[in-house]
Amino acid sequence: MASSERSALLTYRLCGGSAEEERGRERGRAAAAAPRKLPTFLGVVVPTLLSMFSVVLFLRLGFVVGHAGLYQALAMFAVAYFIIGMTVLSVCAIATNGALDAGGAYYMISRALGPEFGGSIGIMFFLANVCGSALYVLGLVEAVVDSFGIPPGQEAGTGVHVLPQSYWYELLYGTVLLALCLLVCLVGASIYAKATFLIFLIVAAVLGTILVSFFATRPLKVPIRLPNGNGTETDNGSFTGFSLSTLRDNLGGKYDVDYTTGQMMSFSSVFAVMFNGCTGIMAGSNMSGDLKRPSYSIPRGTISAVLFTYLVYNLLAFLMCATCNRTLLQKDYGFLRDISIFPPLVTVGIYAATLSAAMSNLIGASRILYALARDDLFGRALVLAKKTSASGNPVMAVILSWLVVQLVLFSGKLNTIASVVTIFFLLVYATVNLACLALEWASAPNFRPTFRYFTWHTCLLGIAGCCVMMFLISPVSASASLGFLLLLLLALHYLSPSSTWGYISQALIFHQVRKYLLMLDVRKDHVKFWRPQMLLMVQNPRGSARLIDFVNDLKKSGLYVLGHVELQDLDMLPSDPLQPQQDSWLSLVDKLNVKAFVSLTLAPSVRHGVRQLLFTSGLGGMRPNTLVLGFYDDEAPQDGLARHPAFTSAREEVPLGFPPLRAATTPKLLSAREYVGIVADALKMLRNVLLARQLESLDKAWELRRAASPPPTIHVWPVNLLRPDSARYADTCSLFLLQMACVLNMARAWRRARLRLFLCVEAGTMPHAQEEKLRQLLKDLRIQAQIQLVPWDAITRLHWQTCQGPSGGPAEEEEEEEGVVNFPTNTTQVSDEYVRAANKLVLEQSPAPAVRFLYLPRPPADTSLYPLYLHQLELLTRGLGPTVLVHGVSAVTSTQL
Repeated sequence: MASSERSALLTYRLCGGSAEEERGRERGRAAAAAPRKLPTFLGVVVPTLLSMFSVVLFLRLGFVVGHAGLYQALAMFAVAYFIIGMTVLSVCAIATNGALDAGGAYYMISRALGPEFGGSIGIMFFLANVCGSALYVLGLVEAVVDSFGIPPGQEAGTGVHVLPQSYWYELLYGTVLLALCLLVCLVGASIYAKATFLIFLIVAAVLGTILVSFFATRPLKVPIRLPNGNGTETDNGSFTGFSLSTLRDNLGGKYDVDYTTGQMMSFSSVFAVMFNGCTGIMAGSNMSGDLKRPSYSIPRGTISAVLFTYLVYNLLAFLMCATCNRTLLQKDYGFLRDISIFPPLVTVGIYAATLSAAMSNLIGASRILYALARDDLFGRALVLAKKTSASGNPVMAVILSWLVVQLVLFSGKLNTIASVVTIFFLLVYATVNLACLALEWASAPNFRPTFRYFTWHTCLLGIAGCCVMMFLISPVSASASLGFLLLLLLALHYLSPSSTWGYISQALIFHQVRKYLLMLDVRKDHVKFWRPQMLLMVQNPRGSARLIDFVNDLKKSGLYVLGHVELQDLDMLPSDPLQPQQDSWLSLVDKLNVKAFVSLTLAPSVRHGVRQLLFTSGLGGMRPNTLVLGFYDDEAPQDGLARHPAFTSAREEVPLGFPPLRAATTPKLLSAREYVGIVADALKMLRNVLLARQLESLDKAWELRRAASPPPTIHVWPVNLLRPDSARYADTCSLFLLQMACVLNMARAWRRARLRLFLCVEAGTMPHAQEEKLRQLLKDLRIQAQIQLVPWDAITRLHWQTCQGPSGGPAEEEEEEEGVVNFPTNTTQVSDEYVRAANKLVLEQSPAPAVRFLYLPRPPADTSLYPLYLHQLELLTRGLGPTVLVHGVSAVTSTQL
């Protein structure tokens, strides 16, 4: 039992595992042995603040306030922080529910929602980080050009203004800066990680200097040179100091043209730029492997950093509106350096913050790409990204990420890609909320986060906020992103290998199915909504592949269970022998593409095993109401599984662990008496019974796709051929047989087939009146079938000659139970000659059908007559080809609406 344990919490095994499992355990022990040194501040607060304080804080906060005004800017901050606040609650919940690995949001989503969502969102998060890195590089280029660029309209620079300005020059500067980021990520990623605290101190000093400057700097005019065609345009911005009139002028929105892109700004476009200052909330979660106490540090550190940045943004927005006129805010993105008491420090802070954010996003993108490649979700497409250096640095993932960032740099301007970056991050945040919502709704016992300050309401609000803002920012980009995400989901669903992470869909399905099963009240069953629920007994699937497929067509969206009885005694065995077989049966179901469950049992005999399955299979209102058995005859079984298209098309051997078929000379595990006893047991338990003979000879693909005319037919004989003196077409069994033939004809694969109903008539019985009555019955039941009259006087004459009662008349019938047709105990008086004649009558009806449905008589009450009963059924169906003998005890037809 210990060897079958698969819990992730166990760090030992009593029995040896595979080499891959052993390597995984070694990696786990190595990771556990690695020291965890980082406290909350250094491990969570600092990375989160550095990720959020970057381009927007130093280069775009004035842009936001200048266009939107104070009121709308505060509304933007409130909306953005509401969205990320709800997301932070979900991040904290997931992060405190277990150990995190590399990959950040990708790891959390993939392990929570499964590989399809994880892989698709991983790609989206990779693209978000790539575009974010490009955004920060472009912001840094903007700051460098603003400080050292030759003013527009001048051919040569003066002083420090020596850098030419144009699209291609700025692309060159961005490429050089990105190459510097690449070099650090390849050579000095660990040095960068150690330097984060120093960078944080620089950013904090710059922020303090800026706050002091608003109070210490005297009013001044700031000259602004803007490009205007081939020349320049000069304007003056004003730093007025604290002024009530300045504040009043900046309260309302006044959207204008962005001087870097020439596009008219709006609430959504400005919000898209501003929201980039709110991303980075998962930087602390990505450090979980290095934290002393992850479950303690991640919630407290992330929430503290988010609250701090929210306060800083609001405070700076108020200070800017109270001291700077709108011209300065809108047309000089670097005005904080102009009004600072120590401009060089602001310049250093801008460079440090933006370069740090660019490298952080490049490293994050490479780690996500490496995690995707390591999980093998995209097969060979990402195999190159798996390669690492001797120290474990994923160098190829870094290089591939760098190449994609370089492509994004061709967009040219920060504001151009801001909306794309925002939409990608909003999509990722929406999915993080979705992951937490799904875990909460699934009510899985193992979802026990130590952070409990969240509910499904917060998750739902986070999802709604993200989706609304995505479409407000750019409906086209949002729709394209969702479409791309959907394509990735479908591709991964059908192409990716199965994983061992667990699928949240399974937990949600279980949760909902349990609720609906409890609501499925058998006391409310109605014949109008009856559907077949099949239990097909299979001794060895190798000889029953086509029968399994046929019953799948016959179930009509009902329950379908493959049952198997293993003849062993659990008392004499060390463990349950059925558990190793379960995977083989499930693989069979997948390969044959049938919608079936598998139910295996141990029993001392087949009959006892079938009884167990009839009693226990299913749950609540979903229980088998029809038993399907293969026919009991002397034909040697043929291995149809190896020849089945599901296996031959894949050009592979049958990999399933089923034993070889019984040889023709090997005795059967089931006697004729026991076989008929199974049929009798099922009828006693009010289960319908189907006996399928020669279904393995049914080539459905050939029968249903052949171009020859007329189309294939289904022959239906709703009369007891072994009892012509009680022949009726409207009893429960006959109607059930007719219903099953109609259900098969309704299946998609059988819609081309035509039903042909045979009406056996005798001379002097007004056959046309019987035909009209039967036609009216079919019309009332909405069944389209061709009726064919079959004279059988010669057949019935043989019956009366051999089947006389003690007084010379026909044997008396037993009383009929409600819904059940009982046959007399002297059914065996029917001679073999009569049965052969009935067989010949059925066989002579042309053209040959694809399948026949015949009436199955009830077994005799005298168990000693079971072998003779089975012998008569064998004579009746001999040479008929694919045939289904049907006995129904359920009322299944309805003429009501």
